[in-house]
Amino acid sequence: MKIRSLMISEPITILKGTSIQEAIDVMKSHSIRHLPVVSIGGRLEGLVTLSDLKQGLIPSMVADLSLSDLMIRNPITVGPDEDVEVAAQYIYNYKIGGIPVVEGDRLVGIITESDILRAFIDMMGVMTASSRIDVAVGERQGALRDVLQTINENGGDVINIGITARDIDRRVYFFRLASCKTDNIRKALERKGFRVVAAMD
Repeated sequence: MKIRSLMISEPITILKGTSIQEAIDVMKSHSIRHLPVVSIGGRLEGLVTLSDLKQGLIPSMVADLSLSDLMIRNPITVGPDEDVEVAAQYIYNYKIGGIPVVEGDRLVGIITESDILRAFIDMMGVMTASSRIDVAVGERQGALRDVLQTINENGGDVINIGITARDIDRRVYFFRLASCKTDNIRKALERKGFRVVAAMD
C-alpha cells in the first residue's frame, strides 16, 4: 500500500511568519496536532507540533521567540509513492506523530499515526464482523500450510493472517476468519497437535 492512498492531501499549513498564537488557534480549530510550515510556493520549511507551540507560548510573550524558533527545520519526510511501511517505521522508531509527504521539496500531504492505525485496522478487518483463531505454529515443516488446510476443511474462510514473535519456536499466528463458529476448527487443530491459544466467534 502506498502512502499516497492514506495521506491527507492538501493539509492545513501555515507560513513561517505566522505568530505562535495564530498557529495554536489553527490547530485547535481544525483539531490537529501537526502543522507543516510552508513558503508561499508550497515549499516545506518545517513542522510544528501543538505541544511545542504550547511550551513556547509563554516565553514568546516575554522574549523575542517566534514560530521559526520552535519549528522542526528538517523534519523527517516521505514520498507519496513510498510504502506505508516506511512511514510506520519512522513513526515507531522516532516516536513521532506525523510526517510531511513531499515531492521534491514541495509539500503534497501529511501522514499521521492515526492514518497508519486506520490502515492496520482495515487490513486486519478489526471493525468488520469476523471470527479469530490464534494458533502456536512452532518449527514444524509445513505447519502453516497444515493449519490453513485444517481451517478451510472445517468451514473457516481466512480473511487475513497476522503473526507475533520473530523466534520461530514462539510464533503465534492470528487467523481472522469470515464470521463463523470456531469450536470445530479449534478441535480439529488440537487433534493435529497444534496449540490453540485463543478462539473468538
